[in-house]
Amino acid sequence: MGEVRGGGRRTEKARETRRRMLDAARGLFTEQGYGATTLQHVADRAGVAVQTIYFTFGNKRSLLKELVDVTVAGDDEPVATMDRPWFRDALAAPTAEEHLRAHVGGTRAILDRMAAIDEMVCVACATDPEVAALWPKENDPRLTVQAAAAAALAGKPGARPGVPAERAADLLYGLLSTEVYLLFVRDRGWTPDAWEQWAFETLRSQLCED
Repeated sequence: MGEVRGGGRRTEKARETRRRMLDAARGLFTEQGYGATTLQHVADRAGVAVQTIYFTFGNKRSLLKELVDVTVAGDDEPVATMDRPWFRDALAAPTAEEHLRAHVGGTRAILDRMAAIDEMVCVACATDPEVAALWPKENDPRLTVQAAAAAALAGKPGARPGVPAERAADLLYGLLSTEVYLLFVRDRGWTPDAWEQWAFETLRSQLCED
């Protein structure tokens, strides 16, 4: 039993160290930019040896990818977006309108978290082709998520007839994007709640019956 408890403590300590390194990377990448930040900077802020960063993440690009994945998820559990409780609960909603409201709310939570690092990630992708290659446009996971939500929503009572699932996916993909969220919340000073209500009402007019 002592070995089991010891193993559990070691695992939790490793996870805590990983979180500390990710927090350090988030702060440094957003404060001084991805390009200007070295892994030694991250190690110094996290209070670990730089070899620990290399052992855990491999390189700076992998560290950035992990940071984005954890930010989208909201935790470090290896659970895909479409297997997350909020997404599954939205799929289980009985009507198109209820599904849409839950989906917009769940997506808003992701956008709240991504807002802090989105500009940094965009700059990193624009200046480093190897970073851009981490998120190939021809295999966009966000579009995959929105397409799954649209396909389910289109088959529910209250869905607007005549709207193909592909068009519904495009509407979800466009309006529930970080770019649109930041345009209203950061640039125009809307509250996240106001943006969420606007996004829901706008999408409801397109995707649900009157």
